[in-house]
Amino acid sequence: MSQPTVVHASFTIDRVYPAAPARVFAAWASAEAKGRWFAGPNGWTQARRELDFRVGGQEHVHGRFGNGETTAFDATYYDIVPEQRIIYVYDMRHNDVHLSISLATIEFKPEGKGTRLTITEQGAFLDGYDNVSQREAGTQELLNSLGRSLPD
Repeated sequence: MSQPTVVHASFTIDRVYPAAPARVFAAWASAEAKGRWFAGPNGWTQARRELDFRVGGQEHVHGRFGNGETTAFDATYYDIVPEQRIIYVYDMRHNDVHLSISLATIEFKPEGKGTRLTITEQGAFLDGYDNVSQREAGTQELLNSLGRSLPD
């Protein structure tokens, strides 16, 4: 049996969206709105989506690929300042293997007629199953989807 390992790492991503902070924040605040952009890649089917968007509330997004592999994102919200900030802690699992535990901070700031969104993630990546570069790449894709989901 190999020894358990943990690698600590962080990343920050800045995006500017051509929508007011209220609209960008709203894309995070309901299961319906978040479901338009926060999902697995092609070939992934959602099995569960629950969002209790309040301090102390939880979010669960579970899915399955065509080959039977499963994913699970389970979060707890610790700080919500409407149209300004969201802070949550989340676990990621793949086929019931615990990949990581992360602290995510999302900040919303007006920029011109749009919004500067800054996401900072601090992760503990467990036993070599995941790493910061993979997580950052996945987050970049989710933020691309967020931009496509914002109404004109």
